[in-house]
Amino acid sequence: MTPTLVILGLFMLIPIIMALWVSVSDWTGRGSPFAGGVHFVGADNYANILTGGGLPQRDFATSLRNNAYYVLLVVPIQTVVSLLLAVMVNQKILRARSAFRTAFYFPSVTSSVAITVVFLFLFTASGAVNRFLSALSISGPNWFADPRGVIHIILGAFGVDGPPAALQNAPFLGLSWWQWLAGPSVAMCVFIIMAIFTTSGTFMLLFIAALQNIEGEVEEAAMMDGASAWQRLRLVTVPMLRPTIFTVVTLGLVGTWQVFDQIFTATQGGPGKTTLTPAFLSYQASFLNQRWGNGAAIAFILFVIIVVMTLFQRIVLRERDTVPRRKRFVLSGAVTTPTAAVAAASSTRPPPSASPEPPEEQP
Repeated sequence: MTPTLVILGLFMLIPIIMALWVSVSDWTGRGSPFAGGVHFVGADNYANILTGGGLPQRDFATSLRNNAYYVLLVVPIQTVVSLLLAVMVNQKILRARSAFRTAFYFPSVTSSVAITVVFLFLFTASGAVNRFLSALSISGPNWFADPRGVIHIILGAFGVDGPPAALQNAPFLGLSWWQWLAGPSVAMCVFIIMAIFTTSGTFMLLFIAALQNIEGEVEEAAMMDGASAWQRLRLVTVPMLRPTIFTVVTLGLVGTWQVFDQIFTATQGGPGKTTLTPAFLSYQASFLNQRWGNGAAIAFILFVIIVVMTLFQRIVLRERDTVPRRKRFVLSGAVTTPTAAVAAASSTRPPPSASPEPPEEQP
């Protein structure tokens, strides 16, 4: 017990306390943060980021917007892709299943820097992706140098090239609604594709382990009820994978809100700060600009965002013991879902000990 407390205190509690002190001090990175020349400034660093009105607030808002689009696209897509990959390579009729699992998992064990460099070559203006698009008579963008938002590009195709009057206000963190609704930039789309490509293999392994814990009788019962493959996946498999889905989504949220190494390697937050993220902004404020208080404050705000979003998705994915109101008055004359059929079969099936009594012997 004591060694555990010592390890937790040394590697977790003390660093958190030191970072918390730095976030409320004017430490510039020189000497000890607990030296006499370092002063307590209260919530000034937090106020400078959230309500200061200057460049720090605008940069933080931009990074928050960029990362929010990154999370909204990466987490659901990588969860669905990893689940489908797991279902596919878990099929007993599939040959060379181990080879497929290794191939899909291989990007997860490769260095993120190496994969980023590969994507830099693929998505350059004269790279393989644009050559493929040109073969289809499509002019590809200059991916890592294009700061335009995807939603702005779509609106531009319909003739909307500027912000309407209703979207010119800036009610939140100094960015206008038009800027908040820009969508991920073309450059950020490459990072989104990269994240899905590299993380789906890892989460595929979690789903494979969960699928192999599902009893085969459940699948067979659904097949005997006449459920199709899609119905078995949607109504039987996915509900039984709820704990694994919660784990995958939680890990996805934590990882996507902390994206740093790909940004650092490829764009350094450019072009036009459209790939700037809070994690990279915290590094930039601390190590490059020597504003360690602002950098630590950004890290703690990021921590609060991750905790709040984790609690929210925990509420959404929690187990519900009661039957939803809209499903209470389903006619019992016909079996409507495989899960209902399985539950009905298990509830009406006599227990092994309740075998019928043997007929009486005739004289």
